[in-house]
Amino acid sequence: MRGQIVKIHSDLHYVQTNKQIYPCKCRGIFRKEKIIPLVGDYVEFNSEKLVIEKILPRKNQFSRPKVSNIDQAFIITSLVCPDLSLNLLDKLLVLMELHSVKPIICITKKDLVKDSELLKIEEILSYYQKIGYSVIDNTELEKIKEMLNGKTSVFTGQTGAGKSSLLNKLNPNWNLETGEVSVALGRGRHTTRVVTLYELFGGKVMDTPGFSALDFHSYSKEDIRDCFIEFRKFPCSFQDCLHTKEVECEVKKAVSANNIMKSRYINYLNFIGEDEEYES
Repeated sequence: MRGQIVKIHSDLHYVQTNKQIYPCKCRGIFRKEKIIPLVGDYVEFNSEKLVIEKILPRKNQFSRPKVSNIDQAFIITSLVCPDLSLNLLDKLLVLMELHSVKPIICITKKDLVKDSELLKIEEILSYYQKIGYSVIDNTELEKIKEMLNGKTSVFTGQTGAGKSSLLNKLNPNWNLETGEVSVALGRGRHTTRVVTLYELFGGKVMDTPGFSALDFHSYSKEDIRDCFIEFRKFPCSFQDCLHTKEVECEVKKAVSANNIMKSRYINYLNFIGEDEEYES
């Protein structure tokens, strides 16, 4: 039979078909060949022996958390408490671009933003929309439900930004544990421990502890550069330009002209390890 792993707990892998969920173990050869099943994997399994026999090809996969076959990611982005972190937002956007996952920026706590800061934040969010990213508010529940239909989605972002709270609003029956934000540290407590794949509004949703593998050492500078999607609008005359040292670089000109947001460019330099090259 074929099914999908929707939860892993200890050595049990819960495989869901159209009719039911089977608690399965893996063939011994998996360990020998260092094959690690992930939540989201489509598999072939023996429903009588309750053994997973084969993992089918993946669309994509992540190491932390161990998940696979994601279509889109709702990046839960708090505007206050914890404060808006453009560095983390850009890291998550790059991570999703690297794995061919559609990012959706979902902002939270807009109602707590001071009026004096709201205009600046709206300008920042408008920029992300202009370059091609979807930006929604966590109060737009009907819109979120429509976006979930037919997709496998993951919710990630800042700890304490409201991931589990949003999922609880979408389906109150889950009653997922939420964590308060520490006043002293400005960070929330990790509350999601076991990755689980749920069916929701015609799609599937993962609640995860968040993506902690946010360094890009295993990727080339060119890979990271190509994930900054607005750079493509300013083609450079220099072959395979990294947009760092070349004086006549079109991307650098666009930054100087405020056609590329400076924080995005600074984060790009930081991610490729050349942040010392930038002079404001």
